[in-house]
Amino acid sequence: MSLKRKLSPDSEGPPPPAEPETLSPYFSKPSPIAGHSGLTISALSPVTIFSFSSHCTNSFFSSPCTTLARSLLGCSLCRLTSSGQVLKGKIVETESYLGSSDGASHSYKGQTVRNRAMFMEPGTAYVYAIYGMYRCFNISSEGEGAAVLVRALEPLQGEVVMRENRSAKRKEGAKQLKLKDLCSGPSKLCQALDIDRALDQVDLATSKEIWVERGQEVVGEKIVNTTRVGIEGAGEEWSKLRLRWYVMGNQHVSVRDRQEEQRMEAAE
Repeated sequence: MSLKRKLSPDSEGPPPPAEPETLSPYFSKPSPIAGHSGLTISALSPVTIFSFSSHCTNSFFSSPCTTLARSLLGCSLCRLTSSGQVLKGKIVETESYLGSSDGASHSYKGQTVRNRAMFMEPGTAYVYAIYGMYRCFNISSEGEGAAVLVRALEPLQGEVVMRENRSAKRKEGAKQLKLKDLCSGPSKLCQALDIDRALDQVDLATSKEIWVERGQEVVGEKIVNTTRVGIEGAGEEWSKLRLRWYVMGNQHVSVRDRQEEQRMEAAE
């Protein structure tokens, strides 16, 4: 397989604690096993049936970085847990990192051991650590060293597990997280979906551990295009680029650009 590139931002600002979300109905009631009186199938046995028909394929990911960032909005990021449950969250916010032409990109100065996934085939997961304890999840696109950072999700399935995952990282006695705060940030969603470095360089088109499913397309008028978050340290030349996209009015977005939203509403 030829190497390509994968993206990721160098910083996001101090990430908040972990968060969780919804459970999925993969467990059946105990039922008799044919021909064996008294034996039953455990209600705790996960029955996970994979259908790749809804998975985003390599052709979907094989798009320019900015195109992929917009196309991912409305799609679902899915994570299979060790217990057999599938956690799902609708992608509502993304950022593009353009490789050698983008001073805020991890791949700006070329390939390293850490950012190798950014140079692999489109649709490769790039998971990296920040502050020594948090994770960020990216998807490589077309373009040398380019990738899309997934910044926020709207929980769709597995909320209970997501909450447990987030709460495990929080101080004892902390207030229960609101649904809108479970995945409203790069590191929050990684905690909620239990995304760690073991998933780095995974092919999202074929993986049974983590993948992306097509969703309802978000129309252009509902997509806010603005500047990226937490990269001021890279310099004004890069921080002023409008390489972040999010779904207008979605409460799960990490950081809203109210000025841009007002401009868009006035233009309608």
